[in-house]
Amino acid sequence: MRGPLVAVAGAALVAPLLLAGPARADAAPYTVTPLTFTVEAGDRTCAVDADLYRPAGADAGNPAPAVLATNGFGGSKSDGSTDAIGRALAERGYAGLVYSGLGFGESGCLITLDDPAVDGQAASELLDFLGGVRAADDGTKADFVLRDAEGDPRVGMIGGSYGGAIQLATAAVDPRVDAIVPLITWNDLAYALAPNNTGATAGVTSDVPGVFKWQWANGFYLIGEGQPLLNPSLDPSRINRLDCLHFATRACETIRLLNSGRYPADRTKEMLTYARSVSPVSYLDRVKAPTLIVQGQADSLFNLNEATATYRTLKAQGTETKMIWQAWGHSGGQVPGELDLSRGNLETSHVGQRVLAWFDRYLRKNTGADTGPALSYYRDWRSGYGTAADVPALSQSLYLSGDGKLVDNRSKVARGSRHYTNWLVPTSHSESSIAPLIGLPDPKPYDTKGTYLAWRGEPLTEPLDVVGAPRATLKVDSPQAERVQHSGDASDKLVLFAKIYDVAPDGRRTLVNRLVSPVRVPDVTRPFTVELPGIVHRYEKGHRLEFVIAASDTAYFGNRGIKPVTVVHAPEDTGVLELPVVPAG
Repeated sequence: MRGPLVAVAGAALVAPLLLAGPARADAAPYTVTPLTFTVEAGDRTCAVDADLYRPAGADAGNPAPAVLATNGFGGSKSDGSTDAIGRALAERGYAGLVYSGLGFGESGCLITLDDPAVDGQAASELLDFLGGVRAADDGTKADFVLRDAEGDPRVGMIGGSYGGAIQLATAAVDPRVDAIVPLITWNDLAYALAPNNTGATAGVTSDVPGVFKWQWANGFYLIGEGQPLLNPSLDPSRINRLDCLHFATRACETIRLLNSGRYPADRTKEMLTYARSVSPVSYLDRVKAPTLIVQGQADSLFNLNEATATYRTLKAQGTETKMIWQAWGHSGGQVPGELDLSRGNLETSHVGQRVLAWFDRYLRKNTGADTGPALSYYRDWRSGYGTAADVPALSQSLYLSGDGKLVDNRSKVARGSRHYTNWLVPTSHSESSIAPLIGLPDPKPYDTKGTYLAWRGEPLTEPLDVVGAPRATLKVDSPQAERVQHSGDASDKLVLFAKIYDVAPDGRRTLVNRLVSPVRVPDVTRPFTVELPGIVHRYEKGHRLEFVIAASDTAYFGNRGIKPVTVVHAPEDTGVLELPVVPAG
């Protein structure tokens, strides 16, 4: 059963990561040479399978800048999303080295989640090849790559998801990287796999373990464990042990702890430390290469908040950084005109133009290249991009009233209290579930009566454009949660899910990009803030905003035991919903 399930899940999960579709049939002005490299990566020696793209006319007398790229999770150098990078850029005069990441395709070694000390070090040895320091295993040399100095290639990186984080990891361990374009990737794996959208100490990172995102996490775990079956190999470096076939041991232990549903303090600290040690949040201070971040608005795996955390950290330390919020991500969202390398639309898509300008500026050293605004974001109501000098700040407040209304002034808050109770099974559904992965229909978002609370605003008198991450400040009462929250097991703390619907005049409710904000409340006796996922959305005239707190969600683990919740409101002490609103139009 393992093989078929992995194959089905792999096809479905990798598909949203694609930067391209089927290979082009027309002849391209470049050559492709398959190569193998033997590299040292952590405590193992690995064989890396790669393709070298050489643009026409490139030679020692007319060298070309280079681009290094690798696959998304579950892919390889040969899938449509990866080899298209080499093809598209070789057509535009860039040398390319496209390789299968460690543990994928025909490359050896374990999956170590883009650990800089392992995956980053392996990529650094490939930079040695591009810089003329070493040859491929068959003796091939890259004598046509432009160099800044002896052994220092002029090189950029690009790729999506798993192929995005590797760029940050490589740039952290090797200053020879000149520019990177990470797409739809993570800032903190501890947040991505078990998000807690309250109590952040920096960016998206919270010291209180979050709510396990079991569908995404276990889907990828199955894909990873299935690699030796999907790509049979006798390479011993690819096999760990029988109870953890293909991942590094600590990665398996992290997934097992999350699946256990119990988070004792000592084990949980170890889990968070490991997940963060292999995440950009732990090494961004070493990333100096100019970075163009591209993140998807339709992405329940790595949301816009992760990209924003990376952007703000890099910008604060002086690394040249800009950011694009495109329509598509891991959860779909592809729209006509967006980047699709298989169609060669770099010159006609917004993201493609920005990528070309980024590489033109930092790889071809064209100081006149316009790399665009600090932030651009896709607006589905305008079929194009808006721009901003920075991530929009919170600028408008609404208040949660005791009568279930969402009001625009604290003085309008009615006194009152309302209650909900969780069941032992999920009673709300928000994100796209695992159903599509096995060919089943995915239900629309829903909440079950008695297991959630909603506050609904008045019809808008004019359009409201929200660009960024809303934030709610809440205070709840849950005696059952209060009694057990200091047990030493974080899984005893109260779990809830916050989200904002767009309600049309006819009553139809839309959950923007089907995004939800999981929260594990550190202390129910104190107010807490909830950072909701970033969105780009126009609430049209006549529509209403609806803020919802739900007890559970099908894509996540929930509360241990029954924990009734009461929310009390009074004008002097009430919940607040803050929105990052930008001028309409």
